[in-house]
Amino acid sequence: MELSSLDWIIIVGFLILSLVIGIRLKGKAEGSLANFFLGGRNLPWYIAGISMVATTFAADTPLAVSELVAQGGISKNWLWWSFLAGGMLTTFFFARYWRRANILTELELIDIRYSGKEAKMLRGFKSVYLGIFMNSMVIAWVNLALNTLLVTFFNIPEDQVFYYTFGAMAIAVTYSSLSGLLGVAITDTVQFIIAMTGTIILSILVLNAPEVGGMQTLTAKLPEFYFDFFPSLNESVSNNVHVFSLSIGAFLAFVGVQWWASWYPGSEPGGGGYIAQRMMAVKTEKDSLKATLFFQVAHYVLRPWPWIIVALAAISLYAPEYAISDQEISAQIYKMKESGATLQEVLQTFQNATPEIERAINYAYNQRLGYVYAMQDFLPNGLKGLLLVAFLAAYLSTISTQLNMGASFIVNDLYLPFFSKKEIDNKQIITISRLATVFLMITGIIVTTQINSISGVWEFIMEAGAGLGAVLIIRWYWWRINAWSEIVGMIAPFIGFAIGHWVLTPAMGPEFVTHKGTFYFTVLFTTVSWIIATWSTPPVESEKLIQFIHKIQPDGWWTPVYQQAGQDAPPSNLKMLFGLWLSAVTMTYSFLFAVGKWIFGQYTSASVWTLIGIIGLWSLSYLMKKMKW
Repeated sequence: MELSSLDWIIIVGFLILSLVIGIRLKGKAEGSLANFFLGGRNLPWYIAGISMVATTFAADTPLAVSELVAQGGISKNWLWWSFLAGGMLTTFFFARYWRRANILTELELIDIRYSGKEAKMLRGFKSVYLGIFMNSMVIAWVNLALNTLLVTFFNIPEDQVFYYTFGAMAIAVTYSSLSGLLGVAITDTVQFIIAMTGTIILSILVLNAPEVGGMQTLTAKLPEFYFDFFPSLNESVSNNVHVFSLSIGAFLAFVGVQWWASWYPGSEPGGGGYIAQRMMAVKTEKDSLKATLFFQVAHYVLRPWPWIIVALAAISLYAPEYAISDQEISAQIYKMKESGATLQEVLQTFQNATPEIERAINYAYNQRLGYVYAMQDFLPNGLKGLLLVAFLAAYLSTISTQLNMGASFIVNDLYLPFFSKKEIDNKQIITISRLATVFLMITGIIVTTQINSISGVWEFIMEAGAGLGAVLIIRWYWWRINAWSEIVGMIAPFIGFAIGHWVLTPAMGPEFVTHKGTFYFTVLFTTVSWIIATWSTPPVESEKLIQFIHKIQPDGWWTPVYQQAGQDAPPSNLKMLFGLWLSAVTMTYSFLFAVGKWIFGQYTSASVWTLIGIIGLWSLSYLMKKMKW
């Protein structure tokens, strides 16, 4: 695709702006680790909230949503919409605790919550696992997404795209290593505004293009199931492969179990990762709640609809059954795909095909391309540069966050506790932190060159972390949890995963996996394992627990510790917190559905969902005023 001089001016101007912000904020990142990794604990709540949303808006996110919609309609977004309950749990039950802990990283919580050599071992292991291994995997995933975009959009040869990705990553490491979290958060805010503006403009242009004809024409052209907000719970509802259907067991796993039981980066039950980092970086514990609440609402209500609109339009434009007038050719493409023919084999079969047929074939094999094709076809000069900047902004915000957070684990939880033999002044610590950021960039690049796809790895992580989430939640609310509980909670899912897939599935048949049987088994196996480990190992030392309650003032099952400390337990807020959680979940889902119904012109149901959302908002506001801080 050819870019005009205006497009290049916009792209280069954005990159220069990101570097200028990093250079201007360099001085504020120096002086202490708290300045470098937490912005001096002085981030405004709205900046912290926007930074969280920007981090989840990676370069591949619109493409992934396009693929979901093409494969199963709007309802397939429940694969990630189902995590709202867990996000709101973090907002109301844990955000204030993370800020109150006054720690530098989430792994430092291990040091103030547990005791013994096992606690030190756990902190060291997680600093390597999360700080280096998992961060490198995330960086590689995001790099691969950018590679795909550059190859498709710019027609850059695959053997050269690495150098472009390396250049973009070098920019991220430059400003993140100079300015620390403060610079990352400020650039995140600018980048998120640009990214959302670009995707909204694209959705408007595509929807109103003559080839699409507006929302009324689009809804009339596509089958109704594409616009369903909920999946079918009847697996045999249709022979159409595009209908997203789930067994009742699988749906319950998504909405009732997965959000609290499973651990994976970015959606840690109880908070963690960059979410915890932002919560710890704001001024007060009330600000931590407000930032996280803003993130959840923006993440689910604001972000997805521009992507969904483009995805639906792309189906009508590029799917073979709509893009190819000869339905025999369309049917032949799908028949060859279902028989196992590769993309290259299909393209060779239609080697003299028109560009429309070639695009349709590519789209049939990779629905993510629909978003990129829409960018190519409907963006005028200037706006092409703007949307490319939007994707670069999404990429940079995710990469810079991973680099900064990963460096904090390496320095604060690995180097200083295990390898530092002498006192180090603040200037040396900041230098080491910047070197750790560069180190992570190098490891991320190495991992990127070694893999082609890690979607299977993510599916493995999701199931092989099943059951761990419960420990991460309960450790704040039950004094008896110890370091061994968490260690066993990390190991047991891998054993449960192996038994479920290699013993139970052959015995019970493939339906066991389809109905989420392996997932439920892993959750049960892990839960029983960590409970046994908890009761069969000594509790955390009394002195450590007393220090913890003095600092955190936790709610829940801490009465024995409060009694040992010679004080009464504070009044319980659990009923209030549950009411806040339920109100926020109701409000957010209702506004999510209301926005979609208004967009599709379904005004009666839109009004109903809006009313329910307003009731949830009123309930949330009422309970927030009664909350004691």
